[in-house]
Amino acid sequence: MSQEKVTYGPIHTPHLADATKVQQMRDYSQVGVNLFWQRQMIFAAAICLSAFYYDLWLSISTVILIAISETFDYLLFLRITRWRGRSPRLARLFMNRIYIGTVLSAGVISYFALGIALQQGATTHFLPLFFLFAAALFASMNNHHILPVLMLRLAIYGATFLFIPIWDIVRTGASIESELWTQLFTVVFVLYFIVDCSRIFLKMYRTNLRQLEELKVEHEKTKIAFKVKTEFVSTISHELRTPMTSIKGSLDMACAGVLGEMTPQMEKVLKIAQRNSARLTSIINEILDLQKFEAGKISFDIEPLEVQTIIEDAIELNQSFAGNLGVTLRYAKPSEPAGIATDEKRLQQVMSNLLSNAAKFSPAGSTVKVTSVNRGDKVRISVIDEGIGLAESEREKVFDEFSQIDSSDQRAVGGTGLGMNISKRIIEALGGQIDYFKNDGPGTTFYIDMPLGNGTGKELPHGMAVKDMVNGEGPIGDEPSEKPDGERAAA
Repeated sequence: MSQEKVTYGPIHTPHLADATKVQQMRDYSQVGVNLFWQRQMIFAAAICLSAFYYDLWLSISTVILIAISETFDYLLFLRITRWRGRSPRLARLFMNRIYIGTVLSAGVISYFALGIALQQGATTHFLPLFFLFAAALFASMNNHHILPVLMLRLAIYGATFLFIPIWDIVRTGASIESELWTQLFTVVFVLYFIVDCSRIFLKMYRTNLRQLEELKVEHEKTKIAFKVKTEFVSTISHELRTPMTSIKGSLDMACAGVLGEMTPQMEKVLKIAQRNSARLTSIINEILDLQKFEAGKISFDIEPLEVQTIIEDAIELNQSFAGNLGVTLRYAKPSEPAGIATDEKRLQQVMSNLLSNAAKFSPAGSTVKVTSVNRGDKVRISVIDEGIGLAESEREKVFDEFSQIDSSDQRAVGGTGLGMNISKRIIEALGGQIDYFKNDGPGTTFYIDMPLGNGTGKELPHGMAVKDMVNGEGPIGDEPSEKPDGERAAA
């Protein structure tokens, strides 16, 4: 059995309009829309002068022609500004209509100026020539986006400009000594000035357009480089975390005596290795969290929780770390309970960061105090230390990526500078706010404002999506409470 030979035709891809021409048409049209009322005021002033000092019928006919021309241009400009810029056929159609609109509008202005000049007779023609000069200069400043259109408009104005003084010379037979020739020479000079202005504005526009294209190309390159960097850092971090987990687990077992007795020297060395492995694991986790936020892949598990329980757990988890630094963590329990809907693991991550920072920057023998106060429809959790005190002018630096107030090689505490930036991202994603202020006395108060739930939090819905928290659409409470007054929480 013979097989039938099937021939497939070429795949035709749709042609797109030239992006540069589309941008030029859009810029031209947008300027036309923006200057619509400015043009109408200029036309109104010119027509009123003509009607009063010259011919009423010339003014009436000019008004009719202006109405036709401006309506045609305005509707065309609106269509182009709303156009997606994909179809080459529409691009050609719009370009042809721009030419038609240019001939109409320039022709109306030339008709108006020529009508006044013919009524004036052989004179200096200040009014019509000034209108032509203003129109040509206006075109040089605002119609330079499309060179053929600008040239067409200036050609119409220039022809009218030259016709007026030449017609006076021809019909009067004026000699070279006549002032009518002076008017012609002046017109030639003015035309040169207009052409030179057009060249300058055209050069500026093309330079800006080229720079914009270069910026777009660089932006695309930056996005590609950022994506490669993100994927590389994420891959490396994941690859590092697996062996680091194994190393840390082995060190923890050895330090706990599970693997047998150790000599004092061995214990000292292993304790150092244990601390550094924990630090390295924390750094890897922070980098992974940052990458998740930047990639938009961070996830939250929202559930109803009691604020008091969260704080007590956080203090218990960080008490040992603070104790090694000679710092005490103390919770001033509130008189009323507070419930919130949040991700416990992520909030504990933020609390641990705040408590560890407070302990690291506090002097030995001091106390880090934690409070929780209901403020309208929010609860404020404050971590108050007795350290050096952060200046409020350093706020941007405190919450920036890889930023530390003390970034010198001799700083007393280590870290990547990611902790506060990640904490800010987490709290804001959960619908809250994190900030700080300098205490009146020693130290700094960092606080978290979170939306309150009902009672102890048991009535809050399970499985609430984080987008409901962020958008304010989730059933956080039964009724809207009074907004917080914005005052600082008491220390």
